Amino acid sequence: MLCGIDEAGRGCIAGPLVVAGVVLSKDIDGIGDSKAISEKKRELLFDIIKKNADYKIVFCKNTTIDKKGLSWCLQYAIKTIKEHFSNCDILMDGNCSFGVQGVKTKVKADASVAEVSAASILAKVSRDRYMYSISSDFSNYSFEKHKGYGTALHIKEIEKFGYSSIHRKSFKIKSLREPTLF
Repeated sequence: MLCGIDEAGRGCIAGPLVVAGVVLSKDIDGIGDSKAISEKKRELLFDIIKKNADYKIVFCKNTTIDKKGLSWCLQYAIKTIKEHFSNCDILMDGNCSFGVQGVKTKVKADASVAEVSAASILAKVSRDRYMYSISSDFSNYSFEKHKGYGTALHIKEIEKFGYSSIHRKSFKIKSLREPTLF
């Protein structure tokens, strides 16, 4: 059996990193890279995947990312998923296993390997739903729109309101840096 792993939120400036691992129990039509599928279709596929797979979804909070680093969080999540799927071969999207032994990697696996595509969808939808669920608590930041990514709107909101408790303060945004002579 093959467990596919992918993540969502690595490049965000707010919110958690979400990593999912999936072992499919049957073929599912229409799955592919979550970034290439509409939000509506991702939402439909999310429920279908959950009904037809064994899966593990790991959240790493923004405060953990700030304290321990993104690489540590990815390594932790991959290890957690690998332990859950100890009887499976593991394939992760990308070119790095973050030091976790026994994990194979493949660039663009999220577009070519069904299990990784399914993991991509579970990670993306789980993260998007989380960001939407907290958006009313952080109404100045439009998380329901940009989901914590560094869009122009999000940067303007940070300039106006400062960082919130959900922002990754260890992520430095060039346009928000104080000017220096160097």
